[in-house]
Amino acid sequence: MHQMTVTNLRSAYGGESQAHMRYKVWGAKAKEEGYPKVANLFEAISYAEQIHATNHFRTMGDVGGSFTVTSGAVFGLGTTSENLQGGIDGETFEIQEMYPVYKAAAKFQGESGAERSFDWALRTEKVHAGMFQKAKQAVDSGEDVQVESVQICEVCGYTVEGEAPDKCLVRGTSKGKFRRLSVK
Repeated sequence: MHQMTVTNLRSAYGGESQAHMRYKVWGAKAKEEGYPKVANLFEAISYAEQIHATNHFRTMGDVGGSFTVTSGAVFGLGTTSENLQGGIDGETFEIQEMYPVYKAAAKFQGESGAERSFDWALRTEKVHAGMFQKAKQAVDSGEDVQVESVQICEVCGYTVEGEAPDKCLVRGTSKGKFRRLSVK
């Protein structure tokens, strides 16, 4: 595997791993502030980020060793509204800057597995940004977000509100590969 693609996979793995844990912490804060559905939304999206990290890690295959991993990340614990904005900002960075560049480099280098992993994450992060925006609007109005359930494709991390589609819109896997997470 080309060094640039491996470096990008490590960076994406680091970023997704941090997002996974950050959303868990922010979910606990939302619950503490009286927003249980926002808390569960953070938890659901955290699970999707874990899937992205796992896909990036697996794509590296047997490339091993010790490395310092550089990845952009939002840090800090604020109010639920501030944390949702942090989620929006992080997802937007991945959508507009990180994943398009990583995907293009992988394509240029003929690394189809990495290109696929980056594409799955990119397409899903667009959904996450929208979910966080909806939740922030609710919280800024003094309300909890109105979401009953979130479905996550266990193969690619694609996330959908409500019922799962018959086939994943990113991976094409069957409805049976979706994990339902209650946001009640």
